[in-house]
Amino acid sequence: MGSDKSSSELLPGTLDLLVLKTLARGRMHGYGIAQHLKSVSEDVLQVGESSLYPALQRLLLNGWVKGEWGASENNRRARFYTLTAAGKKQLDAERQEFHRMVVAIQRVLET
Repeated sequence: MGSDKSSSELLPGTLDLLVLKTLARGRMHGYGIAQHLKSVSEDVLQVGESSLYPALQRLLLNGWVKGEWGASENNRRARFYTLTAAGKKQLDAERQEFHRMVVAIQRVLET
């Protein structure tokens, strides 16, 4: 069974972390978030709307991001998301937990 490199699946929970980190750079709309993740990951992380928008909704409900309607670069109506103070704290916590997990996985792979 081969893997499709163009649609690599994220580990559970990492999408929220990546979205929070992306929004730490500043206010963005959903399409911009997806494009940023794709670009920075050199096309490895291609997040579709069916994953991204439910993640953004979760982040909104948790109070980690706020959303407001505005006009995109091409004058289309878009919802722009901004990291909140609670979101910054959550980002820090999730980064620490992710690092802890990566170290643990690395230990297993090296033994």
